[in-house]
This record gives sequence, structure tokens and C-alpha cells, in this order.
Amino acid sequence: MSKRILVVDDEKLIVKGIRYSLEQDEMQVDVAYDGEEALEKIRTNQYSLVLLDLMLPKLSGTEVCQQVREFSDVPIVMLTAKGDDMDKIMGLENGADDYITKPFNILEVKARIKGIIRRYESAARKNAKPVSNIIEKGELMIDLDNRRLTIGQKEINLTTREFELLELFVTNPGKVYNRDSLLKLVWGADYPGDVRTVDVHVRRLREKIEDNPSEPKFVQTKWGVGYYYKG
Repeated sequence: MSKRILVVDDEKLIVKGIRYSLEQDEMQVDVAYDGEEALEKIRTNQYSLVLLDLMLPKLSGTEVCQQVREFSDVPIVMLTAKGDDMDKIMGLENGADDYITKPFNILEVKARIKGIIRRYESAARKNAKPVSNIIEKGELMIDLDNRRLTIGQKEINLTTREFELLELFVTNPGKVYNRDSLLKLVWGADYPGDVRTVDVHVRRLREKIEDNPSEPKFVQTKWGVGYYYKG
């Protein structure tokens, strides 16, 4: 089945080049040139991945990412200026799964897109089981099949990466994972990002599931070592 990609950038020559290259690999490509158009297309279509520029008219890439994460966990790859670490961190904090710096090599872009789609599809297959698979840990109820988290009576909306982190922690209570291990287990051994990605996602996860993120009772830190779930 052909993969459907949304490319969002206000530089039409860049969009044209990416679109042509992806279509050569038999991907279906939609395009948007501003944040509002992108958001509307994501709301009304099913995409395998969104390639999203940070600097956009009407709504920035960060704003688009924030709003998309309210209703979808579609993989999002941000395009950011070369060397601008704060842009990368802000993108990750607001729900992006990965980032690519401009100027980029189109072969790298295609490789990253294919790698992320493969991991998402693999995770979906792993959880496509006919029997309900639910973990209950105190206040937490985690439905692995439907990728849903409930705390008390409240459902918590997690991105795919956040859910995979929580699933790993909860199914291995007390086991301490350093950031390198988490990067390999959740993002994959070929992920080119650095360990700050892990810190950003753990912080975002805590903000969603902890009453007081600065004093977490679920996902805890073992200083100098890594993170673990206190069962």
C-alpha cells in the first residue's frame, strides 16, 4: 500500500524537490504552504508521516505540532535551521518525533522517513492482538492494544513515543534505563539524534501523568544513571 506523506514548507522549490524525490519511490505526496493549510489537511486525511517546516506563515510549525497532538499521533518530522538546538528541542517538546536540519541531503530525508514509518508500522503490528492486553498499576490503566492510558477516570493523550516509553517502564518496574539504552530501545539503533531527545520526552511524559512533575511518583530518576518506573 502506497505511503501518503504531507510536505509542509512555504519555499515552493524545496517542496517541489522533495515531492518529486518521494514520488520516485512511489509515495503519494500532498503539499501545504502554510500552517493553517497543513492543519486542515491533517485533520481531514490519513497520513503515514508529516514533514513539517518550522518557519511557516499563519501558524508556525511548532503551533501546528501542538494542535495536531491534540487529536493525532501521526509521525511528524520537523525541518529546522542548521545548528539551532533550541528549535530542535522545542519541536520535540511539542510533539515532533524527529528533526532534519536544513540544508539537507534528500537521500537522508528519504531514509529517515522510511525508517520512522517502518518503526510505527512495526509498533502497530505488535499491538494488533485479538485479546485485550491491559496493564493495571495502581492508578494507571494501560491498554496496550489500543494504545490508551487512563489515570483514575481520566484518559491521557500520549504521543506514540511517550506511550512506548511508558510501556517500557511499566512492563519493567524498578529497572533503570540510561538514556543511550532508551534511545536505542524506543527510537531504534539507527536513530541519528542525541540523548537530549530522551530527556525531552521523559519530561513531557511526566507533565502529562504526574500530579507534580518535579516530584514524580511514577517515572523516577536515578541520579547519574537513568530513569525507571516505581511500581
